[in-house]
Amino acid sequence: MKKQAIFPWGMIFCLAIGPVYGQYYENVKPRAMVEKVTRLHFYYHDIPVGNNPTTVLIAHANITDNFFSPSPFGSLYAMNDPLTVGPDLTSTVIGNAQGMYIALSHDPAKFTAVFYADFGFTTGRFNGSSFSLFSRYPPTDYVPSPDTIREMAIVGGRGAFRMAKGFALLRATSSNATTGNASLEFNVTLYHY
Repeated sequence: MKKQAIFPWGMIFCLAIGPVYGQYYENVKPRAMVEKVTRLHFYYHDIPVGNNPTTVLIAHANITDNFFSPSPFGSLYAMNDPLTVGPDLTSTVIGNAQGMYIALSHDPAKFTAVFYADFGFTTGRFNGSSFSLFSRYPPTDYVPSPDTIREMAIVGGRGAFRMAKGFALLRATSSNATTGNASLEFNVTLYHY
């Protein structure tokens, strides 16, 4: 007799709980998201040597010890590079690029890497917001022509750049093959919500 009573009560419970959950979901309306386009222009400074380096080698393969190159194949670097409004390192700092990159070139005259970096802004309209770059930096001479423009992918963001996607166009403004110090001009186009 008890077994026969359990089934009807189970059915009543299942039928009673359905409208409760259905009512909750019925009242939720999706919010229309409007895509925005933001264009940014700034300068990035990578400084692996000196008294206050912004990039440090954190790992490298033993087989590349004697390989002559500022960034031997397989070297992994951590970075906390300043972003400025002008091409000089002494111009106003607006944020920093924190992340890492791994050098991939077998050719000592070229630089190739895969980058992951979070470009965070610490002043101005986008203070507290950032976008994420995850892309391959194509093969480039260590002292590239100022006319050479490279493209990298933007894959995410937070704050004002929530759900960002887009691209960054990079141009070297200065580069030193001996030290590895480099400054790049960034023109970024972001699509975000």
